[in-house]
Amino acid sequence: MAINGFKNHPYIPNSVPEVQQQMLAELGLESLEDLHAEVPEALKLKDNMSLPKAIPSEFELRKHVEKLLAKNSNCTENLNFLGAGCWQHYVPAICDEINSRGEFLTAYGGEMYNDFGRFQALFEYQSMMAELLDMDVVNVPTMDWAQAAATSLRMASRITDRKEFLIPELMDLEKFLIMKNYCGPDITLIRVGHDAASGQLDLEDLRSKLTPDTAGIYFENPSFLGFIEQQGKAIAEMVHAVGGLSVVGVDPSSLGVLAPPSSYGADIVCGDLQPLGMHMNYGGGQAGFIATPDEEKFVMEFPSRLFGIVPTRVEGEYGFDDIAYDRTSFGHHREHGKEYVGTQAALWGITAGVYLATMGPAGMKELGQTILQKNQYAIAEIDQIAGVRGSRFTSQGFKEFVVDFNDTGKSVAEINKRLLGNKIFGGKDLSRDFPTLGQCALFCVTEIHTREEIDSLVQAITRIVCS
Repeated sequence: MAINGFKNHPYIPNSVPEVQQQMLAELGLESLEDLHAEVPEALKLKDNMSLPKAIPSEFELRKHVEKLLAKNSNCTENLNFLGAGCWQHYVPAICDEINSRGEFLTAYGGEMYNDFGRFQALFEYQSMMAELLDMDVVNVPTMDWAQAAATSLRMASRITDRKEFLIPELMDLEKFLIMKNYCGPDITLIRVGHDAASGQLDLEDLRSKLTPDTAGIYFENPSFLGFIEQQGKAIAEMVHAVGGLSVVGVDPSSLGVLAPPSSYGADIVCGDLQPLGMHMNYGGGQAGFIATPDEEKFVMEFPSRLFGIVPTRVEGEYGFDDIAYDRTSFGHHREHGKEYVGTQAALWGITAGVYLATMGPAGMKELGQTILQKNQYAIAEIDQIAGVRGSRFTSQGFKEFVVDFNDTGKSVAEINKRLLGNKIFGGKDLSRDFPTLGQCALFCVTEIHTREEIDSLVQAITRIVCS
């Protein structure tokens, strides 16, 4: 392998050929190829990779990327009613201001070599989330809701020493597949049916599937399809009766108006922080949380980091640091970690903390009430359109709702295509993931939507289905 250095950037450390040769000589090697002597020849790429010609300058690279990005349709130029796991909420300017500060601007969770201000910020995020969730312990964020849910199931399985988990049929298929992949091969996920009219979990089906091997049940409230599961207490009692745990996934933006899962028997609560001050990003902006009671059997099963507060040797002074650090895969006994866990979403924990501190309990209540009112207005107005049902399910919903187009003679794909022609992102097409629903779509209305925008959606759908 030739040592060419960097022609245009000779000032990059250790890139000058003479310096590289000195380093090789120190190592007793002849060439860079000697560093990879243990790699079998069959695995080595002998030819140059087939790559486009390099872009020679940062300026030209920026123009190239901006041209690529311009191909995207975005929610600034279009009216958006898509949700399904990543929702368009208003992001207060202070969230972007704080999380872009140099003290915080890293996805990393913080280590002993970090300043303790980040530890305190994450502790305060955890404290405010715990208050919102009515739980004692909240972790530093995981990758997203799907990972938080999968980890919650694994925690419950370890606590109960059981290998079966019950999962509702009506949940996000992509999230289910991630959970199934993460729990495999030793934990089996068993689907539980639902009531066709209300969407509520079928308690008789649940009862028939409870066994001494049941580690617990996972359900979401509000559900993936937007309706509120009203049987949480009965579900928890049935699962507790066989020694299992109740794991509930929750949208935190609903907790200003809905009772927290702890009030109906949840043992572990999880969800996504994205509604709390995070923009929708393609491939980012998601961060999962997990919450439990402050009991050793739960705390010691968290794979992720927990921060606490303790008095120091100086009277009146307090410090912030890891709780039971060795339990994690960062700990001193890395190979004994409960699960591997990354820290790529830690910045969003600080962002959620800023959002919650800004909103306060009254703000979260106002947020929830606003979403509920706009949601109900949208359903009522869509319900007036001939052949369209504003809500497929009879249960009360929050933020999202299933619009039924089966009687229009048109497919969701066709309707969404024509809505896009009106610069409107329609609802998620459910016909593939939930074929029993036929031509239905999941629409999302949040606090950002005005009455005029909802009316524009209704008028556009009316024109499409009546044409």
